[in-house]
Amino acid sequence: MNAVRTIIGMSGGVDSSVAALRLRDAGEPIAGLFMQNWADDGSGDCRAEDDRRDAVAVCGRLGMPIHFRDFSKEYWDGVFAHFLAEYAAGRTPNPDVLCNREIKFKYFLDAAYELGAEFIATGHYARVAEIDGQFRLLKAADRSKDQSYFLHQLGQKQLSATKFPLGELIKADVRDMARDAGLPTHAKKDSTGICFIGERDFRDFLARYLPARAGEMRTPAGHVLGEHPGVFYFTLGQREGLNIGGVRGFEPAPWYVVGKDVANNVLYVDQGVDSPFLHSRTLWSEGAHWIAGAPPASRFRCNAQTRYRQPDQTCEVIVSSDGTLEVRFADPQRAVTPGQSLVLYDGDVCLGGAVIAATDAVLEQRIKEHAA
Repeated sequence: MNAVRTIIGMSGGVDSSVAALRLRDAGEPIAGLFMQNWADDGSGDCRAEDDRRDAVAVCGRLGMPIHFRDFSKEYWDGVFAHFLAEYAAGRTPNPDVLCNREIKFKYFLDAAYELGAEFIATGHYARVAEIDGQFRLLKAADRSKDQSYFLHQLGQKQLSATKFPLGELIKADVRDMARDAGLPTHAKKDSTGICFIGERDFRDFLARYLPARAGEMRTPAGHVLGEHPGVFYFTLGQREGLNIGGVRGFEPAPWYVVGKDVANNVLYVDQGVDSPFLHSRTLWSEGAHWIAGAPPASRFRCNAQTRYRQPDQTCEVIVSSDGTLEVRFADPQRAVTPGQSLVLYDGDVCLGGAVIAATDAVLEQRIKEHAA
């Protein structure tokens, strides 16, 4: 038997199952590896054991060996601690981006090398292409499932050693292939949301780590509408969980979060999905990561996404000497949220991205001026 050349991350889901199937059928010498990234917290909501059993069953069906690694400590230190710190600061982090950079394409890659493999593979919907000696991260063929947004922190080392067997496939075809191959995960529901929270209530989960501190809920004009349980439970543009009933003097329309004053523990809300207080045209980022190792220019035009599955937005990017970005959009952007990821594209090619630090949204600027 050939030595294993590729280790595929087996999550216990249908995507990694079919990715393994495609590699096996292509004659690639493979083995699976199941990563445990979250230790059981005693809540009964952790599905790691179910996923592990499914991963083992799939590997058995495909006739391939499987290995196991516990990265829960590395996940806590490299992902979850940052997640809590960001929420405590009133920002909204994206743990999936950090998980890919810190766990799946660092510790998993190192584990694969230790097992004697040359490559890793995952069930992500994305593509890698080598062009003129440089590795490019490309959007997936199935744009509705494209996950390049979450992979924008990868570099040349990771991409040169990574295979994405689902990059050219449509999700519906993936399920059909799993069913035709008799894989036990063919009808398994896709996981959604933040992996370590699972199906439980987000606010209940966060309250275990960040004690609630109630405060005023106000309109941008300063009208007090009631009390919120903690500003870090909410994100810009959120409608759910505000519990605002009919308010005298206001239309019976939905309310949305439009601002957070963490220092004064005030949550700002306004009516209308397109409230002007939710819009911005310019953002500033933290230091950017470039997949090619450097930006295409110090000033250039491209497309951007400020949240997952957002249609591409035309923008101009100005790269500062310290590596941070100023990004000016052609059209106003709704609910651009500090802590989330800005990801830049040139057509199908993902250039890289950065964490959003601030925007020119009216309310955000006003809160900063009052704090100064």
